[in-house]
Amino acid sequence: MNDDDSTQGFNMGDNFAFSEKSIRMGFIRKVYGILLCQILVTVLFIVLFLYAAPVQQFAAANPWLWYVAIALTFVMIITLACCPDVRRTYPVNMVLLAVFTICEGFLLGGISGTYNENSVLMAVGVTAVVTFALTVFAFQTKIDFTMMGGLLFVFLIVLICFGFLCAIIQNEYARLAYSCLGALLFSAYIVFDTQMMIGGKHKYSLSPEEYIFAALNLYLDIVNLFLFILSIFGSKN
Repeated sequence: MNDDDSTQGFNMGDNFAFSEKSIRMGFIRKVYGILLCQILVTVLFIVLFLYAAPVQQFAAANPWLWYVAIALTFVMIITLACCPDVRRTYPVNMVLLAVFTICEGFLLGGISGTYNENSVLMAVGVTAVVTFALTVFAFQTKIDFTMMGGLLFVFLIVLICFGFLCAIIQNEYARLAYSCLGALLFSAYIVFDTQMMIGGKHKYSLSPEEYIFAALNLYLDIVNLFLFILSIFGSKN
């Protein structure tokens, strides 16, 4: 093989690596763009429930809205998580994600409305800082968290069982411990799902076609982190 062939092969490898990196960066930008829209919608609902008394009164006077929101939330999660063809098909995937986000935002707004205003604002601020710090950590660290999916899932099952136990015991210290463990677990999930999105040298990664699934995972991580932090620092009205 002559020098020209060697140079040509090297350039083809560079072009492939550049193309793969460009696709991954486009995927990351798309995921964070969708996630930002979801967060903005959720914050809007929280603000409405905190500062708009007519919204609180309307939601209280129409309890059927809560049942519809809860049912649609579960249906959308199951559909988007368990049906790859659906979540990869545009614009159906965007419509389903929008419905899920609206329902989740409505539920979070209602929950936030039961807490003191300062507590909610503190929880939002702490969640934003923690999420940003963990995202930077996930991008920079050499530790591969993508191999810990099974371990995190086991901890999630244990946390759910502990949550049922706390509901039965009704002890303030047990509730606080549950909230702290939940915040810690979903902090780890933020790092895990971020590295799954980044790909690169990590052992496991999501396909660039799974931008809806990646945004959904990160959104749920942030929402759960917010709820646990609100439970730790919040004081109810």
